[in-house]
Amino acid sequence: MKKILTMLALAAWGASPLAEMPVMELTAGFHRIEAEVAADAQNRQVGLMNRKAMPPQRGMLFVFTEKNTHCMWMRNTFIPLSVAFIDEEGVIINIEDMQPQTEDNHCAKVPARYALEMNLGWFAQRGLKPGTKLGGISKAPRPQ
Repeated sequence: MKKILTMLALAAWGASPLAEMPVMELTAGFHRIEAEVAADAQNRQVGLMNRKAMPPQRGMLFVFTEKNTHCMWMRNTFIPLSVAFIDEEGVIINIEDMQPQTEDNHCAKVPARYALEMNLGWFAQRGLKPGTKLGGISKAPRPQ
């Protein structure tokens, strides 16, 4: 039943059911995040492409295979997003705002293990800045 509801929700946001990814809970202070987890190469490559909308508490956690100064872009992405690059301990390194359907690179300032994409301004609206530690990141699946 949960799988069917997830597929219906993805369809409502304009995503293909093929894009279904596991969802995990993260916290930033007292803010709750429902993060779809992109832990394999295909899901990391597709990310939030072709979505038309995303609920305010929803985001996507990218789990990388190694620490690096990973970069994100917005090809075929219709939702304006903010991305937080995060270290292995769950601490935000830097946050970048990204505009839809652009190919500008937005990169981690130092090697990061994760990136968390949320709706544009989500971090700033909640006063979350570099140095903020996210809860629950240690439960993220291993990257593939």
